[in-house]
Amino acid sequence: MAGIKSLAKDTAIYGLSSIIGRFLNWCLVPLYTQMFPSSEYGVVSYIYAIVALALIVLTYGMETGFFRFANHERYKDPMEVYSTSLISLAVSSTAFLALVLIFIKPISGAMHSALHESYVVMMAIAVACDAFTALPFSYLRFRKRPMRFAALRLINIGLNIGLNLFFILICPWLWKQAPGWIAWFYDPDFGIGYIFLANMVTSVINVVLLLPELRGFPYKFNPRLWREMIIYSAPLLVLGIAGVMNQTLYSILFPLLYTDKSEAMSQLGIYGANLKIAIVMVMFIQAFRFAYEPFIFARAKERGADQLQSYSDAMKYFVIFGMIIFLAVMFYLDILRHFIAASYFSGLKVVPIVMIAEFFFGIFFNLSLWYKLTDKTAWGMWFSLLGLAITVVLNVVLVPRYGYMGCAWASFACYGTMMVVSYVMGQIKYPINYNLPRLTFYFLSAVLLWFIAELIAFGNRPWLNMIIRTPLLLAYIFMAMRMEHITFRDLIPRRR
Repeated sequence: MAGIKSLAKDTAIYGLSSIIGRFLNWCLVPLYTQMFPSSEYGVVSYIYAIVALALIVLTYGMETGFFRFANHERYKDPMEVYSTSLISLAVSSTAFLALVLIFIKPISGAMHSALHESYVVMMAIAVACDAFTALPFSYLRFRKRPMRFAALRLINIGLNIGLNLFFILICPWLWKQAPGWIAWFYDPDFGIGYIFLANMVTSVINVVLLLPELRGFPYKFNPRLWREMIIYSAPLLVLGIAGVMNQTLYSILFPLLYTDKSEAMSQLGIYGANLKIAIVMVMFIQAFRFAYEPFIFARAKERGADQLQSYSDAMKYFVIFGMIIFLAVMFYLDILRHFIAASYFSGLKVVPIVMIAEFFFGIFFNLSLWYKLTDKTAWGMWFSLLGLAITVVLNVVLVPRYGYMGCAWASFACYGTMMVVSYVMGQIKYPINYNLPRLTFYFLSAVLLWFIAELIAFGNRPWLNMIIRTPLLLAYIFMAMRMEHITFRDLIPRRR
C-alpha cells in the first residue's frame, strides 16, 4: 500500500503542474486568435503539429528505455545508462539541428513557409533542446523528485507565457508610445514569429535550468548498452508516431472526406473546440504516466506476488479516479461548457465519448507494463498500428455520414480495441490478476450514474442540476472508499 500511496502522491504533483500548464497555455489561444488573422494562426497550428511528431522521432523511445535499463539486473550503474542515453540524444539532436540549418530552404519550402525560414530555424532549435532535455526530466522522475520536476515545468510555462505577452501585447503598445526603446530588437512585421521566438528562448533556458542534472557524474558511452536500448526502444518510436497520428489524423482526413469544404472546416472546428473540455481526462492520464513508469520498473526488482499485486492495485485506483473525473466533468458540464463559445455547444455530445475513449487509452497504457517489462516492446508497436488502422477505416466510413461524431466513435473504437487486445495478450505473456469484476463494476456504475443524471436533468435550470448531481458524485466516491476500505484519515498525509 505504501507504494500505491507514493504513486498517488507523485501523480497528484505531476497532475498539478500538468493541469496548471495546460490551462495557462490554453489561455494563450484567445490571445493568438485576437491578435492574428486565421491564416497566420493556421501556420502556428501547422508547425506545432509537425513539432509534436518531430519530438516523438527525436526522443525515439529513449525515455522508457532509460527506465527499463536503469532498473535492469545486468546494468548495476544507473548513471552509466543515463550518460549513454544523454550522449545518444545529444548527438541525434545536434545532427537534426545541423541538417535543418544546411537544408533550410528546401525544408521551409516543403512546409509552405519559404518566406519565413526563421520560423523553421527557431522551432528546430526548440525541438532539439526539448528532445535532449526529455531525458533529464525522466531522470528526475527516476530519482523520485516530482517537486523539482513540477517546478521546472511551471517555470518553463511561466517564462513562455511571459515572453508571449511581452512580444505580442507590450511591444506593440511600446512601439506606438516610444518606438525608440525597442527599435533595436523589435520588428512589428515579424508577427507570429514572436510565438516561435518565445518558444525557442524558453527551450534554451530550460537546458540551462537542467544543468544540475547534466553534471556531477562521469560521462561514459557503452556501445553494447546503447544497441540494446535502441532495439528495445525502436518499437516504442513506432508506437509513439502511431499514437500521435491516432490523436491528430482526424484533422487531416476530415476535410478530405467532405465535398463541402467550408462545412467540413466548420464541423472540424466544433469538434476541436469540444475536445478542449475532454482534455481533463488527458491531463490525468499524462500525470499518471509521469509517475507510473518509474513505479513499474522499480517494482520489477521485487518479484513475486507483492510485485504483481502492486500492479493490480495501480490499475484499480486508476479506474476509480478516472471514473471520478469522468463523472465530475459530465455532472458539471453546464459550467465547463462556457470555456468554449455558445456557437460550439452543438458538439457537446462528443465529450462523454471522447472522455471514455481517452480513459480506455489510459488503461491501455496501464496494461503496457507487460511488454515493457518483458522487453517485447514490438507488441506495443503492433497494438498502436492496429489502432491506427481502425482510426483510418472508421473515419473514412463514418465521417461522410455522421460528421464529427464519426471522429469520436472512431477514437472510442480505436482505444477500446487496443485496450482489449493488450489485456488478452498480457494475460498470456505476463499474467496479472486484475480484479475484472470490480473494475467493471466501477466503470459501469459510473456510466449508470451519468445516465440517471441525464434522465432527470433540467435543461434550463443548471443550478438545479448541480444540486442533484453533486450528491451522486459524492455517493460514488464514498462507495469506492467503502469498498476499498479507505478512510478519510488514510487520505491525510502523515508526517514522518
